[in-house]
Amino acid sequence: MAKRDYYEVLGVTKNASAEEIKKAYRKMAIKYHPDKNPGDHDAEEKFKEAAEAYDVLSNSDKKARYDQFGHAGMNGASGGGFSGGFSMEDIFSQFGDIFGGHFGGFGGFGGFGSQSRGGRRVNRGSDIRIRVKMDLKEIAHGTEKKVKINKQVACKACSGKGAKSEADISTCSTCNGTGQVTRVTQTFLGTMQTASVCPTCNGEGKVISKPCNVCSGSGLVKEAEEITFKIPAGVAQGMQLTIQGKGNAAKRGGINGDLLVVIEEEVHPELQRDGNDLIYSLFISVPDAIIGTDAEIPSVDGKLRIKVEPGTQSGKILRLRGKGLPDVNGYGNGDLLVYIQVWTPKKIDKNEKELLEKLKSSPNFKPNPEKEDRNFFDRMRKIFS
Repeated sequence: MAKRDYYEVLGVTKNASAEEIKKAYRKMAIKYHPDKNPGDHDAEEKFKEAAEAYDVLSNSDKKARYDQFGHAGMNGASGGGFSGGFSMEDIFSQFGDIFGGHFGGFGGFGGFGSQSRGGRRVNRGSDIRIRVKMDLKEIAHGTEKKVKINKQVACKACSGKGAKSEADISTCSTCNGTGQVTRVTQTFLGTMQTASVCPTCNGEGKVISKPCNVCSGSGLVKEAEEITFKIPAGVAQGMQLTIQGKGNAAKRGGINGDLLVVIEEEVHPELQRDGNDLIYSLFISVPDAIIGTDAEIPSVDGKLRIKVEPGTQSGKILRLRGKGLPDVNGYGNGDLLVYIQVWTPKKIDKNEKELLEKLKSSPNFKPNPEKEDRNFFDRMRKIFS
């Protein structure tokens, strides 16, 4: 089933402000919250869908990429949002601040465990940025890439917990596992209450008495990992795809960072890209321009044969529709534009000169441009503007 438009999901327009998007998401999340709809799978899916839409539209970079490329531009073949494996608990922890830290005052979050994480810090691994080279053929059809990167992964010795054993992990006595400490002070305005990150556990709610010998308590080790991902057809130089959850692992659990894939387009030796169109300069001789010829030209899928009509003028553009590159959003293909250039020899021998002198006096060799030829520069401006 195709993903719905994120603006449609939240019921806002593309011109909606950040505050309007936030309000729309809050309204949807309250409506479909699991505590208000216990056992309702459809409501749970709508809740996740709204969180996915907000994740993209509340981020200026992701929003700009989505506005330009749609779902295909978010993370390769599968789109954006929470497709990297976010759970309901991840949604609560990431967006709970919108609802005052307790998600709109609802109780136990339908058993998803987010209340126990209410004030605790949820660690997030750092992102990893790589560059991937693609030739025009790969861009034309999409491709699957396999990369091997060194990254932070969960320590196998302690399963990423950072302690020698479960017995070496205890609830922080300072904050009682909440990750926050509350301070009450008396001011001339009355009693004021402030909350801050617990200094003992650094907001994690747990303390480790005996750290793991392998990872020294971080829960992370450096390791090479092979990652396979798909890149959709029609991507362009500098476009960035986000593969969620494939970045560095988070310290002692939490949310993994993302793998950011930057597209690097290799220069084709003969074809020039202009958006979704491809341009090829075809040089033909004067005799071929006069009497016509067949020519072989390159394309992303191999050679093509075209016919050059008799009397073809230098600068004429032949348009091969649909032979360009696909639009990244699936809106058809561009064209292959063949720019004809008549090659004029710089040196000729005596016999060739005598022959040309005879032809020069022929009426057929007197310049007599048609209206279409006079408007050549106008046509060029329209094509490349």
